[in-house]
Amino acid sequence: MKKEITMKHLRLFLLVTSMITFASMAARAGDIKVIANSSVTASSVSADDLKSVFLEDKTSLSDGSHVAPVIQKGGAVHDAFVKKYLGKSDDALQTYYRSLVFSGKGSMPKALASDDEVVAYVAKTKGAIGYVSAGTSATGVKALEVI
Repeated sequence: MKKEITMKHLRLFLLVTSMITFASMAARAGDIKVIANSSVTASSVSADDLKSVFLEDKTSLSDGSHVAPVIQKGGAVHDAFVKKYLGKSDDALQTYYRSLVFSGKGSMPKALASDDEVVAYVAKTKGAIGYVSAGTSATGVKALEVI
């Protein structure tokens, strides 16, 4: 009887662990949508330009469109974006931004709490560029293809 209970617990544990792993992999792979204000003329952005903009090395895209990054305060989409496109963890990114502020070389980007807040802010702010989960309605903004 004890062995049956242990096997049932083990199967349940493996099932739950597999489901959590799958969900977190989906969130990390995230199908991230990069969005921009309609004032941005580009329809695509290179991964290098995207990184440069979010690390505040550049203030414009290769087509000359002026942009200002908007980040999320945290969560799976934020973590996936930061890892995939910036090559950092959230802690490392926050340290990086603080060093820019401290040295006078940059400022903290606008940080918002949700996909919906990012979409609303990007829609009303000329030059804003941000990211949301792929399934988010992006009414009022344009999606940029990352190449």
